[in-house]
Amino acid sequence: MSRTSSQAPEASSDALPRQQRTYSIGELAKMFEVTPRTIRFYEQEGLLAPSRQGQKRIYREKDRVRLKLTLRGKRLGFSLAEIREVVMMYDAMPDGNARQLKRLLEILKEKRADLEQQLEDIRLMRMEIDDVDQRAREVLRHLDQED
Repeated sequence: MSRTSSQAPEASSDALPRQQRTYSIGELAKMFEVTPRTIRFYEQEGLLAPSRQGQKRIYREKDRVRLKLTLRGKRLGFSLAEIREVVMMYDAMPDGNARQLKRLLEILKEKRADLEQQLEDIRLMRMEIDDVDQRAREVLRHLDQED
């Protein structure tokens, strides 16, 4: 059964509350259908901060949520800097949630404006392509009539 990153499974250990559950890099990779290399990249970028037992990374619930937010942000076209800003606000206290949501709304407004501009650019480009297409066909008809 395939999962999307928005459908994270419940903790596999019923004995542990979700907040105390830990994850290996392999478990998170499988859970979110990404490679361990992707997770290590986000760790290198400061978006995840697992604890260590020797070489083994131990991810907590906070890391799972941060990875989920990061992957969702990438799907929405956020830059790593924008994702980092929102994810870091996830940790802020005591008003982190309100600040995070307000900043998220600002970023979404910017993304929406970018998409509107891209749509307009695409519409204009299509009109140009249609115009060039029409002129090329007219010239080709004219050349075929000469033969």
